Amino acid sequence: MHTEKEPLYTTQFWLLCLSHALFAGSFNMIIPELPAYLESMGGEDYKGLIIALFTLMAGLSRPFSGRLTDTVGRVPVMVFGSMVCVVCSLLYPLVSGVAGFLWLRFFHGFSTGFKPTASSACVADIAPPYRRGEAMGILGVSMNLGSSIFPPVGSWLVLAYSIDLMFYVSSGLALLSILILMGMKETLPERQAFRPGLLRVGWKDFLEPTAVPPAIIIGLSYACFGVLLTVVPDQADYLGMANKGLFFTSFTAMGLLSRLIAGRSSDRFGREPVLQLSLILTAGALVLLGYANSPLMLMVGAGALGFCTGVLGPTAFAWVVDRSDSRYRGRAMATAYIALEVGIGGGALYSAWVYDNTPANFAEVFLASALLCLLALGYLEWRKRTHAR
Repeated sequence: MHTEKEPLYTTQFWLLCLSHALFAGSFNMIIPELPAYLESMGGEDYKGLIIALFTLMAGLSRPFSGRLTDTVGRVPVMVFGSMVCVVCSLLYPLVSGVAGFLWLRFFHGFSTGFKPTASSACVADIAPPYRRGEAMGILGVSMNLGSSIFPPVGSWLVLAYSIDLMFYVSSGLALLSILILMGMKETLPERQAFRPGLLRVGWKDFLEPTAVPPAIIIGLSYACFGVLLTVVPDQADYLGMANKGLFFTSFTAMGLLSRLIAGRSSDRFGREPVLQLSLILTAGALVLLGYANSPLMLMVGAGALGFCTGVLGPTAFAWVVDRSDSRYRGRAMATAYIALEVGIGGGALYSAWVYDNTPANFAEVFLASALLCLLALGYLEWRKRTHAR
């Protein structure tokens, strides 16, 4: 049981964050280069599937990762997720056809289907309840650090050496993430040995009722990430930005800053008021990105969006934990992450379809994503008016 004097910033907490940063770096560093890599294979019409297949598998695996997180333990599930990154990054250089590449992207999705679910449950175990929003924010900071530092490194490795080296470095980062996890203590009080029967899941493993309201917000707002990952590499090329990873650096660096500045805002002012403000600002940032006409404006829009979503994401996930039963924390997190994957995957598919390799369509893609944020805002207002719980 947590007390007011219990610290948050323990060795266990920092090991978790470091492992999470390396894991995020592993799968994010390759993303800016994948559209061009697929196009070089003759798969330019399948760019939307780069993210959509990844998130589809992540979403499908969430009920299983949530159940295993609540039974087998947090650490084994985190190790499995990182191991998928190790293997997949080693396999990319061996794939030469479009079909093989897309199957590998699908399998790669197991990684984010498992590790973030268990990591979020673990940080919820560690954090005192009155600092839960702050803890989720710092975990997000670690994810942002990996996501901001390594994409430009990946692009530099491709420009200076080869894309194969980028994949090998990606695999090495995931391996380091696993080695760090070996030094962590398990936080699940009563663990079970793995058995095939634990893979039998029911409806509640897909949709934990307590997580539904925040999951709706997450699903609608995270569609913008699918848009970014699918369209922005081409948008950066069109505007003359040589190192496409710099966009993601601006986005994630400002997300890191927002977590440091506003990490405790929802602990102080409440989850729903903070979500309402961040949704309005996120919609505005998306409009700015849609009308970006220079690398500088693209970087400014990326930073604005990163700052806004850096507040929105941790607040929504802290709300999930607030509403969940501690016995089913992994299941609640799995539901929230399923919504996240549906949002990202849907945004990727929609943006690729509307964009259609035509730069004139950039604004339309981003405006649609902004409207989804306003729809999420309307849902929060409806909950407030009807006093839903």
